[in-house]
Amino acid sequence: MVKSYPNPLVFQRADPCIYRHTDSYYYFTASVPAYDRIEIRRSRTLEGLEEAETFTAWEHHAKGEMSHLIWAPEIHYLRGKWYIYFAAAPNDKVTGDTFNHRMYVIENSSENPLTDSWTEKGQIRTGWESFSLDATVFEHDNELYYIWAQEDKELSEKSHSNLYISTMENPWTLKGEPLLLTQPEYDWETKIFWVNEGPSVLEKNGRIFLTYSASATDENYCLGMLVADADADLLSAKSWRKMPRPVFGTSCSAQTALEAILMVFAPALVNKIGAKRGLLLFGFLTFVRIAGSAFFTDPIALSGFRLIAAFEYGKSNNVSSFIHTNAFSM
Repeated sequence: MVKSYPNPLVFQRADPCIYRHTDSYYYFTASVPAYDRIEIRRSRTLEGLEEAETFTAWEHHAKGEMSHLIWAPEIHYLRGKWYIYFAAAPNDKVTGDTFNHRMYVIENSSENPLTDSWTEKGQIRTGWESFSLDATVFEHDNELYYIWAQEDKELSEKSHSNLYISTMENPWTLKGEPLLLTQPEYDWETKIFWVNEGPSVLEKNGRIFLTYSASATDENYCLGMLVADADADLLSAKSWRKMPRPVFGTSCSAQTALEAILMVFAPALVNKIGAKRGLLLFGFLTFVRIAGSAFFTDPIALSGFRLIAAFEYGKSNNVSSFIHTNAFSM
C-alpha cells in the first residue's frame, strides 16, 4: 500500500529543503514569510515536521549585503560539518529585471545543527556579479559540486537566470570555470519570465538526475530535467541531456475546457440577464474564489476554487463585449 503524506508538509514555508541525516532525523529549512532569518526544524518522520519546534540558526543583518530578502536556504552535511546555503540582498529593490541577491553560506561544526554555533563563511564568488540564488551542492566521486541559478545579460537579455555547475575547493569556495548547464529556451521555460532556477540533484541507478524550475512562479511554473551518466565528466556540456518537455507542471485542461464552453454560452446568458446583473455575478464569483482560497487549505478544495477563475474569465470577457456593443443603446 502506498503511503500518503500531508500536502503541504509544512504550511507557509517557500523554497523547502529536507535533508535526511545519518542520525535518522529529517532536517527541514525554507524561506520564512518575513524573509529575515534562517530556521531549522527536525523530526524522525516527514509528517512530524509541521509540528516540530523551530530553531533560528541565523538572522539577517541590520544593513548591508545580507540585510534583506533571505531566500531559499538549503541545509547539507559535508565532510563532517553542517552548511546552509542561501541568498540575500542589500535591499528590496529591483534592478533591471531582478532583485539584487547574492549567495552566501554559514557553517556549524557541532554534531547537532540546532545549536548556536553557526558562523558566516561569506559570499560564494562565481566569477561575475549579478542576481544569483538557489544554490545546491552534492558530492560525487570524492568531488564537491555546486549548482546555482544566475543572471547573465551577455548570454541573453531576456533571461532572468540560467543554471551553472562548478567544482568546489571547499564548501564555501568554487574552483575552475563554471559550466553553463541550461538556459531558458523552450516555450515552457519562458512563460512571462525566462527562468531556470531551483536545481535539485538525485543520483540513482548509475545516472544523475538534475531537476529545476522554469518560467514565472504561477500556474506556468514547472519542472525541467537534465540527465547525465554517473561515470561521465559532469563539467562537460556533452555529458548532460536536457529533456525537451517538463517532467512536472500544472494541468490547466479542466479550466481551459470550462473557458471554451463559457465562450460559447456566456454571450447568450449575458444577453438574457443583462450587463448589470452579469457584472454583479462576475463580482460574486470573484468574491467566492478569493474567500474560499483564503479559508480552505485542502488541496482538492483549493483546486476547485481555482477553477472558478474560468467562470470569471468567460463572464468578464463577454460582459465587457456586451457593454461595448450596446453602449449607445443602454
